[in-house]
Amino acid sequence: MRNFFGSGRFANSLSLVIVGAAFSTFAILRVVGWPGLVGALTTMVVLATVSFVARRGRHDSHGLLPISLIVFVGWCTISVFWSENPATTIASSLYQLAWAYLAIYLAMVRDTIQVVRVVGDVLRFLLAGSLALEVFSGLVASETVHYLGVSGTIAHFGPIQGIFGSRNALALISVIALVTFFVEWRTRSVTRGRAALSLPLAAISLALSRSPVAVAVIALVVVAALFLTLLRSIRDERRRFSVQVTLAVVSAVAAAAAWVLRDPIIGLLDARSMLNVRHALWIQIWDFSRQNPLVGWGWTGIWRGDEFPFSLINAYASTPQSNGLNAYLDVLLQLGWVGVLVFGVLVVLALGRSWLVASNKRSVIHTWTPLVLLALLATSATESVALVDYGWVLLVICTVNASQNMSWRSAVPGPSLPTRGPL
Repeated sequence: MRNFFGSGRFANSLSLVIVGAAFSTFAILRVVGWPGLVGALTTMVVLATVSFVARRGRHDSHGLLPISLIVFVGWCTISVFWSENPATTIASSLYQLAWAYLAIYLAMVRDTIQVVRVVGDVLRFLLAGSLALEVFSGLVASETVHYLGVSGTIAHFGPIQGIFGSRNALALISVIALVTFFVEWRTRSVTRGRAALSLPLAAISLALSRSPVAVAVIALVVVAALFLTLLRSIRDERRRFSVQVTLAVVSAVAAAAAWVLRDPIIGLLDARSMLNVRHALWIQIWDFSRQNPLVGWGWTGIWRGDEFPFSLINAYASTPQSNGLNAYLDVLLQLGWVGVLVFGVLVVLALGRSWLVASNKRSVIHTWTPLVLLALLATSATESVALVDYGWVLLVICTVNASQNMSWRSAVPGPSLPTRGPL
């Protein structure tokens, strides 16, 4: 039994299930509800634990987990002591910890190329299934699939959402898929035929989502990819460092210019109505955050609409939401300025480490982590995607990967490992 649970085939199969479940939480909740999702999550945690035990001694866990990740999860958990809804905070912390544990499992038992392959295989299946469902709803049956929110608008070229719950979610997942499929193609980890089908699949899904957020995110990812290509072509370390500094200054100036020109940019993206809804919600979040500015109201992750303060925020904003539509404001509301500081350190270290690794190492595979992180963190300015489900799983995977490749603790001697068997 140990050989079975410790085998690479079992680890790969479980990895596919974990990533598939993380990206499908909306559909799972609509089909089987919270009991079904919690049951599936518990089963995956048990199987991951058994696999960990069976593979004991094959992985060096010394310095594996970033301190910033541990502190953030710890702060979320101890917020139960001042939470307005302690039972909700306990349940939400367990939910967060379960997904984090599964993400750590993926980062430990699969290397980066294997993680990319798993994510690629899952997203190919889910995006193809989403488009098939949209075609069935809009062109074949001409009926709305109510329980998944599929309205059949593909007949009018969108916006569509597939099985992901919103067009912005589909757009982000399509961007992640584009990055993943491109890295697969460049590393030759899939056949040319599969790559030739996968990239258009993601591009079509992105276009049909008609998400105004997607335009900005894909532009950011493309620019970042070009920057990385430039940096990776420079062999001299001093010159590469000077180019890094120049690009950082240019990026800061571009960000400042975008902020100054935000009104015409919003008009160009046809995003005014979307931002009006968010602006009304963000004002309420800011007002309630000022009542508990240091430590927040307690961690909940996904909002409970019948609990304070979320019930009042939704009432005042006039549009009920299940999150703050901004991960950073959500952290401020739930965990206060201390939480914002800890979360900020977490994402800055993860992005900085992964960027430096990608710009200094020759393999294209290292570009996946910073590009996915950029897409995730940029979208989190309009959706609280980085805090729960697939966004949280990707954030933890990228954080652990970045820490494995660049951490001060790697220089600290750890316990020696026995000779490894085949993985």
